[in-house]
Amino acid sequence: MKKYIDVSQEAGIEFYQKFHQKGKVVMLNLLKFKNIADYSELKAIKPNKEISGEAAYKLYMEHTLPFLEKAGSKVLFYGESGSFVIGPANEKWDMVLLVEHASVSKFMEFAQNEAYLKYAGHRTASLDDSRLLPISQLEM
Repeated sequence: MKKYIDVSQEAGIEFYQKFHQKGKVVMLNLLKFKNIADYSELKAIKPNKEISGEAAYKLYMEHTLPFLEKAGSKVLFYGESGSFVIGPANEKWDMVLLVEHASVSKFMEFAQNEAYLKYAGHRTASLDDSRLLPISQLEM
């Protein structure tokens, strides 16, 4: 089964083209953690002892929150998850995260910030699989 951790170039281009003029964008993150975080390719940020994927993601969030706030973004929701009520029985997610970004350009500014990228490896080390779905609000 294919895993999804990082954005592909094609998906990034499609995201930008679809959402760059829509104002605020909310990112729905579905997160599945590794039992033990994998820092084998990330020696510079590797903790002194073995930690869980969930603990590694918490480190990622600790480092990330100041950069999100600086870009005018905010965490709307961070919570535990599990099995779907409607959806595939074999698809389970550990956490759900909703982050609101003021605009696509502000999101891109955040995502390309070198100081942020220094610690983004905690995310990679922590995740077994993920989904990132951009959402824009519609008028009712």
